[in-house]
Amino acid sequence: MRIRAAVAAASGALALSALTAPAAHAGEAVRPASSLPVISKVSVNGGKDTVLGTTAPKTITLSVTASHASGIVDGWVLLWHGTDSDEGMDGALVPAGGATCRNASVATTVTCSLTLTIDPRTDLPKNKLAGSWHVLAGVAAKDGSSTSYDSYSTARVQRLSKLTVNAAPEPVKKGRTITVTGKLSRANWEDHAYHGYTGQPVKLQFRKKSSSTYTTVRTVRTNSTGNLKTTVKASVDGYWRYSFGGTSTTPAVTTAGDFVDVK
Repeated sequence: MRIRAAVAAASGALALSALTAPAAHAGEAVRPASSLPVISKVSVNGGKDTVLGTTAPKTITLSVTASHASGIVDGWVLLWHGTDSDEGMDGALVPAGGATCRNASVATTVTCSLTLTIDPRTDLPKNKLAGSWHVLAGVAAKDGSSTSYDSYSTARVQRLSKLTVNAAPEPVKKGRTITVTGKLSRANWEDHAYHGYTGQPVKLQFRKKSSSTYTTVRTVRTNSTGNLKTTVKASVDGYWRYSFGGTSTTPAVTTAGDFVDVK
């Protein structure tokens, strides 16, 4: 498989059994399918999206659960980005060490876990890498058989988002105008700064002082620099906030409420 050589080149020296174990995936198995290990679950970051800012590394857990009559002795999981595992790969996120397989010596169904640390300054050099990544996963059994999939599933790696709100003036007379401003920005992995996220719908929400529930008042779209601005009439004391629903490349984010005292 060419992806093995590509991942090895992308990650440097690699002690990962995915690159050394016998390949046995769809179309390449040399044994009857019934005699090969069966993968039942692959997890990336506990099923949550992986979100990174501009500089701070993030460590997540990868795991693969599989079964075989002889037992499972090793497993591997890594993420790759692109259109094709042979020729179209433009990014790889590879664990630095091997897997820890619990109860491998006694159980026929085993979960093998790996730790992956992602540094946005070195591992995510382009903003186009935000979004869906392929999850390569495989396992090896005690009898020497193995099963591996170039793309068992997908997982999302996203650019961290930030959102602000300010409702003014404070206090304000009843019936007067309140101006609610804010800004939606997100991490730029190319220059390691935060820039406005343009043209995005953001909900303006309000909660009365006596209530615990926010209600959407209207949807405001960010301008060319990610800024938000709208006006409302002051009626009762309460909290104003902005809420962004997120996209495939950028996670949802909601501000804390900004209290306005209405006289």
